Amino acid sequence: MTRTQARESARDILEIIPLVMRTIAAELRSAGELPAPAHFGLLSVLSARPRMLTDLASLQGVSLPTMSNSISAMVERGWVRRAAPEGDRRVVMIEVTATGRAALERVGRCAEAHLADVLAPVDLPSRRRLQAGLGVLRKVFASSASAPAARRRNRHGRRPYVS
Repeated sequence: MTRTQARESARDILEIIPLVMRTIAAELRSAGELPAPAHFGLLSVLSARPRMLTDLASLQGVSLPTMSNSISAMVERGWVRRAAPEGDRRVVMIEVTATGRAALERVGRCAEAHLADVLAPVDLPSRRRLQAGLGVLRKVFASSASAPAARRRNRHGRRPYVS
């Protein structure tokens, strides 16, 4: 793929992803499943492993007070808890609760069902092309996520911050 083609594909991806996410968010709101969209991204991150508040703020690109407010709201809902690792009470880890995991699973099922309804009318040849394209994206981004930070560089030749 040429650099120009890669940029065109990048623009297409950056245009399509927000459309998909807006469609899902609208459906989840109408179904009463989405009280705070940003919280579900945090739940997804935290379901992989507990994180410190500073890590979460950095990952989400927000200030510590903003992240603290989000975590407090999620604690009130019972989705996450603050916990100190054994032996070091100075560190506070944020971890998902069983209630949070259940909420994340419920929202995931609802989003998947909605996308299935939207995609159901797609004809078989288009579906095959879509699946092939998604396979390419999965392969590219899975290998990109696992690549050492030294190999990933931004357009200025600098390594990005990676937590």
